[in-house]
Amino acid sequence: MKRISILLFFVIATSAYSQEKSKVQPVLPEIISQLPTVRDFTISPDQNEIYFTAQGYLGELSTIIKVTKENDTWSKPEVAPFSGQYTDLEAMFAPDGLKLFFVSNRPIDNSVSETKDQDIWYIERSSVSNAWSEPKNIGSPINTSGDEFYPSIASNGNLYFTSTADSSKGKDDIFMSTWENGKYNLPISLSEAVNSPGYEYNSYVAPDESFLIFGGYQRKDGLGSGDLYISYRDNEGNWGVAKNLSKEINSKKMDYCPFYDNKTQTLYFTSKRSAIKQDVTQPKNLKQLLQLMNTYENGLSRIYSTSVKL
Repeated sequence: MKRISILLFFVIATSAYSQEKSKVQPVLPEIISQLPTVRDFTISPDQNEIYFTAQGYLGELSTIIKVTKENDTWSKPEVAPFSGQYTDLEAMFAPDGLKLFFVSNRPIDNSVSETKDQDIWYIERSSVSNAWSEPKNIGSPINTSGDEFYPSIASNGNLYFTSTADSSKGKDDIFMSTWENGKYNLPISLSEAVNSPGYEYNSYVAPDESFLIFGGYQRKDGLGSGDLYISYRDNEGNWGVAKNLSKEINSKKMDYCPFYDNKTQTLYFTSKRSAIKQDVTQPKNLKQLLQLMNTYENGLSRIYSTSVKL
């Protein structure tokens, strides 16, 4: 992608969002609506595998769900083979589709039953037709005694993730670790162009590291809760000041967990938005009330998508 100045980007991007972006749409509503709440989404580069997280209403359960495409039709949802026992969430494909990162509180040693803090794990395969490996803990220096969340990997192996580490600029920060000589280097908190004294979380990095989409909580330019922001990287490797992804994408409720499919130019994200409005013109019976309450856009965490060129 051609890199431009921050000011010029903001002017052009604002116009591009309003002209090129399609309406925000529910994702797999016939599948997602079966589950209490869901969060995060990733689709394989060949468009044939989807993983997302299903959770209890209070987040007391968290399991990664798998859906595969069969004859151009998405299969029934099932618990991913590596999930279903511990608190698992936030699966993310590597750009080549041969690694799948995720977050879990499972013990590192299989002989131990006690859970630990949230770590980043991954599974891998030699080709898309081969089976996944057993889960592997990504280890130090990525994982620490604190919590690590939402891994996203660039084509060169650099890893972006959320951490509560002491070196953060406030609350949760977006960190990056470079991949060099077959190992990860000490993670660093991204600059103040991205991070703030508040909460930054759920970052998705483009495969070529040209842009970063992430969540920011109750920022001054936000719409009321958590919003999605975008930062572009210049030719010198510096991240530009993050901009709100617009009111056409964000809502007044919590918007988070972005994933961008470069192949289809589709942005996927999680939102707690609601389209339910009180209508006092006439009373409603139970059937009518339940129909309203059980609509897709009802304030529970759901997956949405929109076409947008980034």
